[in-house]
Amino acid sequence: MFTVVFSPDAITDVEEAVAYYESKQIEVTNQFIAHLQTTLNAIRRNPYFASIRYDSIRCAQVKKFPFLVHYHIDETNSIVSILAVYSTHQEPLG
Repeated sequence: MFTVVFSPDAITDVEEAVAYYESKQIEVTNQFIAHLQTTLNAIRRNPYFASIRYDSIRCAQVKKFPFLVHYHIDETNSIVSILAVYSTHQEPLG
């Protein structure tokens, strides 16, 4: 199993997404958090399941939500670095 670490930018992305959903409906917020956690657990177990999108960065879809988790695998140290959690919508969240 791999260790997952978040970049400061990825932490900010998640905080902004949660704040956005909290402004809409708490149940949707809880669903987003649960699906994000499921995606992160899948990455932790097998980070190779998602395809490489650019350079050596892989992107995993958050189920039922328009977000991609962008990450890099450090095979030597068994670490997955979460670089970003971006919305795939055309308009920014704010």
